[in-house]
Amino acid sequence: MKKFNLSIIAMLVSVSAMAQTDTITSRVHQLKEVTVTKSQRKRMLTSTAPLQMMDRKDMLTMGVTDMADALHRMSGVTLRDYGGAGGMKTVAVRGFGAKHTGVSYDGVMLSDCQSGEIDLSRYSLDNVAKLTLVIGDNDDIFIPARQAASSAVLNIQTLPLPSDERKPHLTSQLKMGSFGYVSPYLRYEQSFSKAFAVSAVAEYIYAENDYPYEIRNVKTVTKDRRTNSLMSSGHGELNFSWQPHATNRLTGKIYYYDNSRQLPGIVHYYTNVSGETLHDRNFFVQAGYQKRWGDTWALKTIAKVNWYESIYRDKLMPGAVNDASYWQREYYASAALLFVPTKHWAMDYSADYSFNNLNGSSWRAIIGHPFRHSILQSVTVKYQTGRLVMTGKLLHSLFINRQKNVEQTDRTDVQINSARNMRRLSPSLSLSYKLLEDEELFLRASYKNIFRSPTFNESYYYHYGSTELNPELTDQWNIGVTYSPHLSRYTTATLMFDSYINKVKDMIVAVPYNMFVWTCINVGNVRSIGIDATMQVEHQFNKAHGLMLSGSYSLQKVQNRTNPESPNYNKQIAYMPQHTASGSVAYENPWINLILHATGMSSRWPNNEHYPSTMIEGYVDFGLTAYKQIHFGNHHVEIRGDIKNLFNKQYCIVAHYPMPGRSWMISINYKL
Repeated sequence: MKKFNLSIIAMLVSVSAMAQTDTITSRVHQLKEVTVTKSQRKRMLTSTAPLQMMDRKDMLTMGVTDMADALHRMSGVTLRDYGGAGGMKTVAVRGFGAKHTGVSYDGVMLSDCQSGEIDLSRYSLDNVAKLTLVIGDNDDIFIPARQAASSAVLNIQTLPLPSDERKPHLTSQLKMGSFGYVSPYLRYEQSFSKAFAVSAVAEYIYAENDYPYEIRNVKTVTKDRRTNSLMSSGHGELNFSWQPHATNRLTGKIYYYDNSRQLPGIVHYYTNVSGETLHDRNFFVQAGYQKRWGDTWALKTIAKVNWYESIYRDKLMPGAVNDASYWQREYYASAALLFVPTKHWAMDYSADYSFNNLNGSSWRAIIGHPFRHSILQSVTVKYQTGRLVMTGKLLHSLFINRQKNVEQTDRTDVQINSARNMRRLSPSLSLSYKLLEDEELFLRASYKNIFRSPTFNESYYYHYGSTELNPELTDQWNIGVTYSPHLSRYTTATLMFDSYINKVKDMIVAVPYNMFVWTCINVGNVRSIGIDATMQVEHQFNKAHGLMLSGSYSLQKVQNRTNPESPNYNKQIAYMPQHTASGSVAYENPWINLILHATGMSSRWPNNEHYPSTMIEGYVDFGLTAYKQIHFGNHHVEIRGDIKNLFNKQYCIVAHYPMPGRSWMISINYKL
């Protein structure tokens, strides 16, 4: 980290939320800090691929408490959660593993070249303005090529900067909850002129996570508390936006994250002893520039430097043979050129380049010093009329894998070959059509072909990785409808329904080479068939009283299709529930706003073999939220209380990692 050039850091200061841009015309509209729900709903209606959005108002009226809870409310999402405030949380969509799901932070993709999975527990909702989940390629074509290189993308958009008012704005918040949870939050923002604005964010989380749980062994019930689970985490951001003219804009971000936590072990009968710790640090700077020439041409450029450190220790392991440290670095640049020759046609060419490398502390951590050059190029064409939207994309991916020269070793079980290079063309096509002239009823259909290159762990991890791996190839088909009926003057509704088929070929799985060594090979084929449904209904009784209902449901059969002769053929893949659902009912009134909400899923298997007595039971988790907003002058106070797991349900999402039972949280938010 000390090797970073200070001039580069000063120059690459980040991409926060850019001015809203029409994807078909490239016209730029500068918006004040308001939520434009009508345009968001319109985008959901006309999207050519499944698109789900959740802004701050949605999060509040649905009783969402954290990032994991927000993702539980979206259809098609399967979350792995190891429990507690510090537990790792990764998201998979429609049967595709977490490595197939990209995560974008203010328009720039996050990356983890080591594992390929983004831990979403690192990102709190306090600084988030909107979450958007796109499955496949929708009709937003003015995006980096890297954003089109995943089967699904979760976009995290942070709070926008002020545009007009000169005086400073300050937001402070304090959260306190069960099991030693304390989290102060501070945000400062100010517009110094019509062209220049800045914001700074600081957040800290401390949690002991020593929650009680119980396990059952036939008729015996054992009660215990979580141990070795303390977490201390801090996060800071500095953002700026400079827009000297309506046709060009420069934005930037400096980001730092530091998390020191203990790792609770799996809970066996009568023991949960663990001495593992993990210290993560992440620093990045990113910058974006956008330029428009009339209504015909627009250019968007992005640059990013990312550094990530992970230090693992196990004090119970003799000789510290399990200890390992990893360091990742990434240098990333992107350019997108948009051409709009007529009001019906738009074309985009995007080119991205990234350099990733990974170092480990020992041979047991990682073999050699791998690095990768990635070059992604996409060409997209969009056609739009009054009722029809069609989008076609062709993505070319090139991955060049190498290793630095490493010291020779006399160990015969260590290989220092680099992984194979990979190149592929990936097409996608999607469309949306308004079925009725005077009704908000839209039909959409989409197809996307994409592939995933092996991660550095899958290629180089000691006694596990293989440099001979092929990429995982995926195909996804979707057909769906969105309907927003005119129920009444006081009632609005949006209904979405999608059915899909996904296939993964050459799936990378770990198999035993001998009793002590496992290795990754391409043997797996997976087919996923399912449906997703979401519903949002709002009824306004009068100016002071309103009722909001929301719900989601997913049915997914994610089956092993590798070998018809195998006893595991057609069995559900590990940790994929067939049924997931969520719902909330919110009552807004002049006194105290109330929300009752619930999430749940059916039983799952923790293994692909479905061994007897290993099934993880399904669950339904209820919660209750109450909040009150008080306004006086320029001051705004929000007081909120949450009861999580209202009925104290004992359950696991990941096998042998119990989730917390009933808990509470109180937050006070003050804005000036």
